[in-house]
Amino acid sequence: MSSSTGLGRIEPSAAERGAARTAPAPKAPRRRPRGHPLGGSRWTPWLYLAPALAVLAALLVYPVYQLGLISFLQYTQAQVSGGEPTSFQGLDNYATLFSDSQFWSVLLATLVFAAACVIGTLAVGCTLAVLLTRVRALPRLALMLAALGAWATPAITGSTVWMFLFDPDFGPVDRLLGLGDHSWTYGRYSAFLLVLLEVVWCSFPFVMITVYAGIRAIPGEVLEAAALDGASQWRIWRSVTAPMLRPILTVVTIQSVIWDFKVFTQIYVMTNGGGIAGQNLVLNVYAYQKAFASSQYSLGSAIGVVMLLILLAATLVYLRVLRRGGEEL
Repeated sequence: MSSSTGLGRIEPSAAERGAARTAPAPKAPRRRPRGHPLGGSRWTPWLYLAPALAVLAALLVYPVYQLGLISFLQYTQAQVSGGEPTSFQGLDNYATLFSDSQFWSVLLATLVFAAACVIGTLAVGCTLAVLLTRVRALPRLALMLAALGAWATPAITGSTVWMFLFDPDFGPVDRLLGLGDHSWTYGRYSAFLLVLLEVVWCSFPFVMITVYAGIRAIPGEVLEAAALDGASQWRIWRSVTAPMLRPILTVVTIQSVIWDFKVFTQIYVMTNGGGIAGQNLVLNVYAYQKAFASSQYSLGSAIGVVMLLILLAATLVYLRVLRRGGEEL
């Protein structure tokens, strides 16, 4: 029984107080594992990725294994025809490759050419991305469709079209510029410039669309505040927009480096296999010539392994930046 006090408050009896003490405490809500908002196992993402990883492994693991194996063997046309047995060479093929001055000159040309392509692609893509935010809906749609058309054009088709545009006999560019029958593929730098323009033309849509999406995600109040403070458009881009787009710009830069470093089709088609006396060689075309034109499959495989290691390092940097950029976003 409970008793009442003078103030009208009912005091619990001894039995009720004992029952309250012996009652089990309510269980705390079960916490989900950290990093898994849906409470699933940490292996759940890998289960979703398993089919794609299986296909990639089937398409990549064995060819990469064969590439590395041949780079350590003496593998020529005789071995391809099933003649003499191959002999293990160890690192001799790599020693021969690294002692070749042409390899280093081609590597330097590849690095410079890839850097120029990346800078040109980023400049054109970012400029057009800003332009998309300034024009009306109809011009924006037309520009996006034109860019996606360039993006969807196969590399060999785009290279053939650009060769026609700059053809010394029938191309319209030389006539518009008044250059007569000037051959763009005869000189080393003019040929590299022509290929660079084609690479930028087919690569800038990725940068443009990605950066445009990033700009649209920036709060309008930030840009309006900068404009009210008297900042020019260039100052707004340099001091406000670019820092906020740093994760996206880093990702598209590294992606462009990977793509432009392994350019093959444009160089091979537009310079007819590397230019006069190999003056327009890049590593991909150089490896092709060593392996298939000279039947030095071991040296060609060694060049492929070197490119694979360089691109693997760039890919690891890309994945690290992508993960960090996702955390920042």
